[in-house]
Amino acid sequence: MDYKIVADSSCDLNEVIEKDLNIELVPFNIAIDEKEFRDDKDIVMEDLVKAMKASPNPIKTSCPSPGDFMDAYEKAKDIFVVTIADKLSGTYNSAILARDMALEKDSEKFVHVFDSKGASVTETLTAIKIGELVEKGLSKEEIVEKVEDYIKDMKTYFISEDLSNLIKNGRISKTKGLIATILNFKPIMGADDEGNIHLVENIRGSNKAFNRLVEIIGESKKDFKEKILAISHANAPQKAKDLKEKIKSLYDFKDILIVETKGLSTAYVNHEGIILAF
Repeated sequence: MDYKIVADSSCDLNEVIEKDLNIELVPFNIAIDEKEFRDDKDIVMEDLVKAMKASPNPIKTSCPSPGDFMDAYEKAKDIFVVTIADKLSGTYNSAILARDMALEKDSEKFVHVFDSKGASVTETLTAIKIGELVEKGLSKEEIVEKVEDYIKDMKTYFISEDLSNLIKNGRISKTKGLIATILNFKPIMGADDEGNIHLVENIRGSNKAFNRLVEIIGESKKDFKEKILAISHANAPQKAKDLKEKIKSLYDFKDILIVETKGLSTAYVNHEGIILAF
């Protein structure tokens, strides 16, 4: 199959995964006051984090344009696209518009756009699943059906050590955010079935929050033997490794991957935050 996986830059990867997957990332643009960051391989994460900390204003993001997606679609005959949740961004619609444009140009072309119903490692795991199914030799229609089912079954959670971005961007009210900061609450946030961000539990203290997150994984009552769990961290490698070891000691996941957030995911979870999906 002459195929390519295309994703937006919310899809967090490491070098091994990126090498194994035939994937191209289409970047978001991030604006903090007068500073503009393009979320590609040249982004300097230290500068982004420094700008976020210094600004009292909301972070503004602009999704890839249909033209950006079109450029990526032209690089193979069969295209599988993975986007951040439609409820979080206009990226899905942009990818759909590009698909329609591509099919008008070439009616023999195949383009399917998956709404990941999440972000970060939710997209990562979706891309990995596509790659696995292609390698197994499944038809395009079978791949679409199995990946859509896979997305429906996935769970995504995140913990932000610093709530300032969630407050500035209206995900948490200023009053609730102030109370949480004073009382050292660490909200465990998650994505619902449509990709909306919601509060799962409010836990006092970082260690207790991460221990509770590990418990929540077990409470899902899923069979983990054939599942991959992925952890993305915003400049918190030791925290991610400790979380991996704790999960590994309790559950029999097929594999546990660690990646680092790029620009967009860092803007959501903030410095030293953790995102987890399985």
